[in-house]
Amino acid sequence: MLNLLIMGKPGAGKGTQAAKLLKFYHLTHISTGDIYRREMKKGSDLGRLAQEYMKKGELVPDDITNNIVEEVLNQKKYPHGFMLDGYPRTRSQAEALDRILSDLGIKLNAVINVHVSDKVLLERMAGRRVCPNCGETYHLRSHPPVKEGICDVCMTPLIQREDDLEKSVLNRLNIYNRLTKPLLDYYREKGLLLVINGEGSAQSIFKELVTRLGDY
Repeated sequence: MLNLLIMGKPGAGKGTQAAKLLKFYHLTHISTGDIYRREMKKGSDLGRLAQEYMKKGELVPDDITNNIVEEVLNQKKYPHGFMLDGYPRTRSQAEALDRILSDLGIKLNAVINVHVSDKVLLERMAGRRVCPNCGETYHLRSHPPVKEGICDVCMTPLIQREDDLEKSVLNRLNIYNRLTKPLLDYYREKGLLLVINGEGSAQSIFKELVTRLGDY
């Protein structure tokens, strides 16, 4: 059984690697973001509460998130292991997770941090353009449209999303770095932190991940 936690800055490619690892190791995906989105879609009390915090750009309080994760882990629906995604986000949540896992008699095998420098991420995200009609995504340097500013698929003018603007990207990165450093230090001290260079190709990063995780 392989139990993982995956982390990464916005735009680092964490989602791509998570999808590959889930498929390769047949892991159960436990994403607090997905859980809250489902609850919001259902219009449940939990969903409405989560939405209130998210609208203000705040984290859902620790006690609520810890209880959600504990409930999911207690169901033990992860025959080959699990991958935690989006949780824990703070040191206090990490300490709560330790207590939950200890009560269940299981442990984390590794905490993966897909690391990409802020400079590279700023270039990646600030250069991104999307089609508001069909959703096709482009990049000014690595994947530009044939005709500048126009979608290749449906000929709609491309836009830059607000959260891809340089000011927004820098703000998100600053918040992530500030909140995440204590968490990375916590898992480094425990000998669980596995830092992967996320600036190569998706396939080369995945190959390195599998090699470093070893034969679980």
